[in-house]
Amino acid sequence: MDQAQQLRNVIKKHNQINQNTARVVTVTSGKGGVGKSNLAVNLAVQLRKEGKRVVIFDADFGLANVEVMFGAIPQYNLSDFIYRGKGIKEIITPGPMDIGFISGGSGIIGLNNLYREQIMYLVKSIDELNEIADFIIIDTGAGISDQVLEFVMASPEVLLVSTPEPSSLTDSYSLLKALYRNPNFVAGSTTIHVVSNRVTSAEEGQAVYDKLNSVVSQFLHGKLNYLGMIPQDAALEKAVRQQQTVSLLEPNAKSAKAFEVLAGNLLNGTHNQISMRRGIGQMFSSFLMGHK
Repeated sequence: MDQAQQLRNVIKKHNQINQNTARVVTVTSGKGGVGKSNLAVNLAVQLRKEGKRVVIFDADFGLANVEVMFGAIPQYNLSDFIYRGKGIKEIITPGPMDIGFISGGSGIIGLNNLYREQIMYLVKSIDELNEIADFIIIDTGAGISDQVLEFVMASPEVLLVSTPEPSSLTDSYSLLKALYRNPNFVAGSTTIHVVSNRVTSAEEGQAVYDKLNSVVSQFLHGKLNYLGMIPQDAALEKAVRQQQTVSLLEPNAKSAKAFEVLAGNLLNGTHNQISMRRGIGQMFSSFLMGHK
């Protein structure tokens, strides 16, 4: 048995002991500029309004979108946790409505090069987030990088954000194709929800999902879920310009109401119960072991 397999077994045993897990939702997109980070932040606000404790993990290395929208400058990031002895709770920056925020920073790149002891420490420590969060939302980078694919493959639930633009649909399918054709991807262990953004009607939102689900079914033999849509909204554009979340700035705006519906669908919808039991520790285990 090689060292990597031994490590997998140790992590698996550790994860079986920890059953009280926060729900992990990874937000991703096939290209940048489709509103991915905006969705992550507004969804966090709406879940918080429903009484859920939320932590956002910003895994979009190089772009500080989440901290900009939260108006929060993190004192520490993941690198301080991995390399400088800070505890996992110490690197959480408080945001609006007591939403926690963890900046990945350059620590995301460093995840690929950890030793066995560092991986075990990371997994055990990250499990502490289950004590303070009901939802952990991971905001990945955009596109089809290896980093994004590893996060998506390791996640129990994924929100794929697409607009009706042909280029966005094409890039979304490219991401899905890369995912399904990766030998390490297990389709049954990840639930993929489509969110249609910047649509002019409910029908257009449904059409975005139908197009993606059709090609995934036909060519990749997979299945997607439809979580809902976010309409084009001047109030949302205004909030983005002001570097705020529309759910807080204008809670009665049609886009804010749509984010509220999305949160409700996520809370009340039917989901793969097996995948939901995979918590943040196991998700990071899968991510890290993908590199071993």
